Order: sequence, then structure tokens, then C-alpha cells
Amino acid sequence: MDLAFKALADPTRRKILDLLRESDLTAGGIADHFQMTKPSISHHLNLLKQGELVTDERKGQHIFYSINTDVFRIISKWFVSFQQIKPEGDEGN
Repeated sequence: MDLAFKALADPTRRKILDLLRESDLTAGGIADHFQMTKPSISHHLNLLKQGELVTDERKGQHIFYSINTDVFRIISKWFVSFQQIKPEGDEGN
């Protein structure tokens, strides 16, 4: 999960995830939303893949990227577990 948090720390990668939340996209389709080189987009996609936040699937000549919802469920469950912690000084409630 460490690599997932590292990947989430970058605003460009969070923007890529926002795009993929709408639909699966190719690297070129993702690059259309940024003013950076395609190798830079590929670098960000590789970090997202290493963090297991996105998956890729070849369809013909294109590779489509999509969000790995399983990892987001695990991360969400982990965050929600902290809602059970009582704030300091709140022992009586």
C-alpha cells in the first residue's frame, strides 16, 4: 500500500485518476488533457500501475487504462477504520 500512497501524493496522478473515474482511456487519451510529453504521462501511469491503482488491458493496437477499484476499496476501508478513534478528551462520550 506504500506505493499506492506515494502515487496518490502527486497532483498529476490524482488528475489522471479523476479522468479514469469517468472512463477507461489510452495513454494518448490521457495525454490530451495535459501539457506534458507522452513519456512523462507514461512515467505517471507506470507509478500508478506500481501502486496498483490502475490496470491496463490491450485492445487491438491500443492499451486502455482503468482504475483498480479493489485497491481503492482497501484504502477506503483503512481510512474508515480511523473514524472509530475517539478524539483526545472525549472519553466520556
